[in-house]
Amino acid sequence: MAIFLYTCFEGNNLPSGAFSAVAARLEAFRHGLRDLGYVEGRNITIEYRFAEGKADRLPDLVTELIRLKADLLVIDGTAAIRAAQQATTTIPIIMAVSGDPVAAGFIASLARPGGNITGLSFMIPEVSGKRLEFLKEAVPHLSRVAVLWSPASPGSLLEVKATQTAAQALGLQLQTLEVQSADDFDTAVAAMTREHADALIVISNPLLFGDRRRLAALAVQHRLPAMFHLREYAEAGGLMAYGANSLEPFRRAATYVDKILKGAKPAELPVEQPTKFELVLNLKTAQALGITMPPSLLLLADEVIK
Repeated sequence: MAIFLYTCFEGNNLPSGAFSAVAARLEAFRHGLRDLGYVEGRNITIEYRFAEGKADRLPDLVTELIRLKADLLVIDGTAAIRAAQQATTTIPIIMAVSGDPVAAGFIASLARPGGNITGLSFMIPEVSGKRLEFLKEAVPHLSRVAVLWSPASPGSLLEVKATQTAAQALGLQLQTLEVQSADDFDTAVAAMTREHADALIVISNPLLFGDRRRLAALAVQHRLPAMFHLREYAEAGGLMAYGANSLEPFRRAATYVDKILKGAKPAELPVEQPTKFELVLNLKTAQALGITMPPSLLLLADEVIK
């Protein structure tokens, strides 16, 4: 029986909405395994460990999994991948979600990762430009955009730089604001209001995912149209979201499990990037903000929340 272990950055102590999102990702992963003939408890064992949003717990959790003699690790998020990389150079590590794994030093290249790490990357710099374009289309008078990001998430700075490049091309001014946790939200939003930001873009960050409902509510409260990177933010009340489907990488991670358990080497398995992106619009939030979504965006949207 193969032993397969999974480390996730979130867990049971998060708000119910956050946990339901984690549960959906885990089910997508299990579904991918079942499609390949693996059934939990029959021919594969899955050990779950959750950091519950606390990055300092990650090294101990990874060490605990390694002591169980894992055949491989599936890791969600850059901080967790870093902890696993520092803990082992021999056990295969599959990245279910990562930012830019090359820049982070996890792999040598997407085509030939080298080492013991492979999997999936969410980092597509061009997506940052599309988010700004869609936001400007929804808010035609847009001139100044606040950018909320956290340096605690290693891939975030790359996304901030890509957003800055896109803003220059669109003639937009950016106001970048750092946050370490949800405790910083009120101060950051106050700074946006003080500097007369017309809208908000939130850079991808697993540390903030569990607090997405509060963040979306603050944006509406302060009359800030907000663009996010995952549909779950729009479902939680954010105005818009554009990015890769958050469940697909977990389903695809199962294919890496299958290949590695059958003898493939992580060093030789190319890292996948998303090929399909989805635009989600929340019309209830648009109405609360006094925004009329243009027909062009409504036609492009993969989902419209009414």
